[in-house]
Amino acid sequence: MAAAAAPPQRSPTGLLALFAQVSDPRKRRGTRHRLPVLLTLATCAVLAGARSFTAVAEWAADAGQAVWSALGIVRVPDESTFRRVFALLDADALDTILGARAAAATTPAEGTRRRIAVDGKTLRGSRDGDTPGRHLLAAIDQHHAVVLAQRAVEAKTNEIPELKALLGTLDLAGTVVTADALHTQRDTASWLVDRGAHYLLVAKANQPGLSAQLAALPWTKVPTRARTCDRGHGRIETRIVKATEVRAGIDFPRALQAVQITRRRAVADRPAQTETVHAITSLPTHQASPTLLADLARGHWTIENRLHWVRDVAYDEDHHRARTGNTPQVMASLRNLAITSLRLTGTTNITQALRHHARRPERPLATIMNLNC
Repeated sequence: MAAAAAPPQRSPTGLLALFAQVSDPRKRRGTRHRLPVLLTLATCAVLAGARSFTAVAEWAADAGQAVWSALGIVRVPDESTFRRVFALLDADALDTILGARAAAATTPAEGTRRRIAVDGKTLRGSRDGDTPGRHLLAAIDQHHAVVLAQRAVEAKTNEIPELKALLGTLDLAGTVVTADALHTQRDTASWLVDRGAHYLLVAKANQPGLSAQLAALPWTKVPTRARTCDRGHGRIETRIVKATEVRAGIDFPRALQAVQITRRRAVADRPAQTETVHAITSLPTHQASPTLLADLARGHWTIENRLHWVRDVAYDEDHHRARTGNTPQVMASLRNLAITSLRLTGTTNITQALRHHARRPERPLATIMNLNC
């Protein structure tokens, strides 16, 4: 390889410094490629649409002298180096560092609450014979659609006990946490409120007593306070939200309001479908109107529509066959980082942005440098 050219005046020092916080699992002796450089190269490749370790190594090899010089690369790492190092990496530690960065970059304006949606996703391609695919629990900022935390859920447990570890790395004071019915647990609700957060949790069959209590409330006497109607893809969806104060008798910690959400979906040439669900929240009426509660409930699906769906469609994540060690989670983390980086620079169409970055190798590095301004 030719001697490295003089590095550009600007360099991705911020991301390199961020990755330097991650412990290198290798012994120092014989290490040819610094961990921050490997992670930065992989991030650039993922920003260019790379879906596998082979694609990451190919992008690194084709990146060119300007990128190599900016990162101080003398010898380009190959595919096996990325795969071997990422398998050993502490993926939860990496996610903690990346989440803290995203949280700092999206601090809510004074007088507004951060809205955090929590949900899990199984990486189906990581399934190995009878061993199920890796399952990751993530928390996303509803407004900015960036990942604030991610954590692996071990095969012998489930999401419920991991929620505290997931959110325990975040400043929850003043936030509102939304989650699906699996997390409608008394212990979880108390834990959130004790840390200064509020919750909005759906009640279903896993909490039969609470679900029955909420359904039995005199909803016909509660005035309709929020109604929305959306049209798109040949479908019309109407939502009617009612909320009422919870008096004595509802057996759930710190609960102050009960919520009823009725969804009616009409698709051409098909019978309309109506679904009614109930939720419970610690938000008082003077802080959360039915309109706001409707927005929170709908915003919860940000994590499905703007994270999980994007990773599946833009990156074909469920077909990525990485299985060894922590490689499935690390690659998911880098996809999260790429999506977060694009959203923080104003991108709305992720697939289009990946094509844009793929056309010129300096573009991913420029995006990273813009985040360091």
